[in-house]
Amino acid sequence: MAAKVKFGISQKLFITLLVVALVPLISIWFVSYQSITGLTEEKVTQELTAINNNLITYVDDWVDMNQRMLLQNASLNEMQSMQSQSQNKTLETITKYYDWAYLAFTVDPKGNNIGRSDGKKTKYYGDRDYFKQIIEGAQFGKQILIGKTSGKPAMVLSTGIFDTAGELKGVLAQAMTLSELSGKIVSNSIGETGFTFLVDEKGEVIAHPDAEKTRSRVDLSKHQAVLNLGQGQATTVFEDFNGNKIVAVAHKTAQGWTMVSQQDYAEAYQLIKVENQKALYLLIATLVIVCFIAVFVSRSLTAPIRDLTAVADKYSQGQLDLKITGLDRNDEIGQLSQAIERLGTSIRMAINRLQKKKS
Repeated sequence: MAAKVKFGISQKLFITLLVVALVPLISIWFVSYQSITGLTEEKVTQELTAINNNLITYVDDWVDMNQRMLLQNASLNEMQSMQSQSQNKTLETITKYYDWAYLAFTVDPKGNNIGRSDGKKTKYYGDRDYFKQIIEGAQFGKQILIGKTSGKPAMVLSTGIFDTAGELKGVLAQAMTLSELSGKIVSNSIGETGFTFLVDEKGEVIAHPDAEKTRSRVDLSKHQAVLNLGQGQATTVFEDFNGNKIVAVAHKTAQGWTMVSQQDYAEAYQLIKVENQKALYLLIATLVIVCFIAVFVSRSLTAPIRDLTAVADKYSQGQLDLKITGLDRNDEIGQLSQAIERLGTSIRMAINRLQKKKS
């Protein structure tokens, strides 16, 4: 059989003081941890969402501005004439005053290029998505592609040219670099590890801090934040290919593109780590203080008891002429000292009576 562990008064007192001190402290820490975790999660989500929404507003406003410009120019008589001689001056004005527009052009309903701002030879555009979207009845068409000259993503926006009777006469389009749009997105840093990127409806990159991903229009449709947004989940926590834990927020733009703002989980939730460290330091400090108090208190309580125990033991051995300490104390130790003193007195008196009878 295993031997039973016996605890003395000092050990029991130490354990009691430790429990009394640590139980409420640990309870307070747990409640505080839950509260800080909840507040931090809310704060991180709000910050990433605010960044995302600001950039989405910028993108939507930028696209809307260009679409309104196209509508305004498409309503001009020169455009409705569908004659290149009449259209080219207006088309040249578009590229002159909109720095990001490097080509403005018109296409007839059959897809044949009519007017151009760059004076180059006309082409056939009937196979382009932005043209087909207008022919199929959309108010605006758009297509992201890689610019042949710059090798960077570019966008073509288009709208219909209608006569006064509402009949479609052709398509007005402008090809634009995305440098300004992309620059606004990729320059938006989030702490030391966070960034934002934009993908189109297919999940292909429009703007990304990694220039190579932007240049090659990498497919990020399998990115966890993009996937989860498709399932109605805006906030995502996941591990990337390197095993880093990431927190991300994703939202759609008015064009159906997806804006994602993400940050390393460790950095985003740094506050929780700091608070946990503070709690750990507090627990260690409490342990040290409790140990010190327990040792001090136990000694102040158990030392007199040990002395009185020694006195009682010597009484049993016949040593009755002993000095008892603690008689002047007003606590239980004092009462015990007085009781042992009376016991000694009673034993001495009894021995004296026995000795007198024998004599």
